[in-house]
Amino acid sequence: MNENVDTREKTIVRTSIIGIAANVLLAGFKAIIGLASNSIAIVMDAVNNISDAGSSLITIIGTKLAGREPDKKHPFGYGRIEYLSAMIISVIVLYAGITSLIESVKKIINPDTPDYSTISLIIVAVAVVVKIVLGRYVKSVGEKVNSSSLINSGEDATLDSIISASTLLAAGIFLIFHISLEAWLGAIISIVIIKSGFEMLKETISQILGERNDPDLARSIKETVISFPDVQGAYDLVLNNYGPDAWNGSVHIEVPDTYSADQLDQLIRSIQVKVYTEYKVILTAIGVYSVNTRDDDIIQAKKRVSEIVFSHPHVLQMHGFYMDKEKKTMRFDIVISFDAADRKTVYKDIHDDVQKEYPDYQLQLAMDTDFSEE
Repeated sequence: MNENVDTREKTIVRTSIIGIAANVLLAGFKAIIGLASNSIAIVMDAVNNISDAGSSLITIIGTKLAGREPDKKHPFGYGRIEYLSAMIISVIVLYAGITSLIESVKKIINPDTPDYSTISLIIVAVAVVVKIVLGRYVKSVGEKVNSSSLINSGEDATLDSIISASTLLAAGIFLIFHISLEAWLGAIISIVIIKSGFEMLKETISQILGERNDPDLARSIKETVISFPDVQGAYDLVLNNYGPDAWNGSVHIEVPDTYSADQLDQLIRSIQVKVYTEYKVILTAIGVYSVNTRDDDIIQAKKRVSEIVFSHPHVLQMHGFYMDKEKKTMRFDIVISFDAADRKTVYKDIHDDVQKEYPDYQLQLAMDTDFSEE
């Protein structure tokens, strides 16, 4: 395990332990206060703190498992376990919200009169401050080390501070106006928790399914690749995420048709080293497009084909152009935006127009996808 990964794991574990300690203490105090004052809202808040402590424990377990070294069965490592642990935390938040809603509805049907004491309200007020500080701290650390689990826990803690503050508001309304809003407040709190859990779950599932490339990262990598001499273009970049900060990928480059195998080998190795050094992305494959450089007629033909291609709407790219005058073949790739109503129709129209311009040539036209399309 390298030093950066080891430091990241220790940071996540330390932050999670702080979260567990804080939530267990808060849950204990709130449970005692809630039962003593007959407050369903405070009891539900205590249950929510227990679920937060469980979430932090899952974060620790998930981080430890995700840090295992790659092996024969999982050669890309176990980094995605962190996404699974984040999903489990989301499910726990959802469960806590649904359970709280059920209990709150019961209290709406059969209401109890709360009995607040000064000390209980002071403790709840302190809990609000603790949760605000804890939420900001955990979320900031999560963003710093790119941990979805910590970010989710931090957002949940911030939400808890709002929930605790609302119980104080309900207590104030009861003490001043003698109107008990405990059960109704508990129901509102539960709905907010359920909504938060659903949004967390939705985001985590999206990460597990595989999201598009980060446009900024993809753009930077392409700029680095084309910074090498004789690399005339970088296309078809695909990045596969195997956990936070764990990326493998592939890319196609355009190089002159005069390049030897030895030159290509040196160029590809240099690109791989520089991309990994700057972005910690392992380019497992670099494909090559050969570009005509020795025939002016072919260079002019490329310009004409480009004009035809980009005269069609929703075309983002044309690359990999190569023309063989002896074999009468022409090949190139096009990228058509997902905004097009029918990408296949756009492809067919382009094929037909180019074929009409060069009827004697056999076309090899491929429709590519830009995985970082914005």
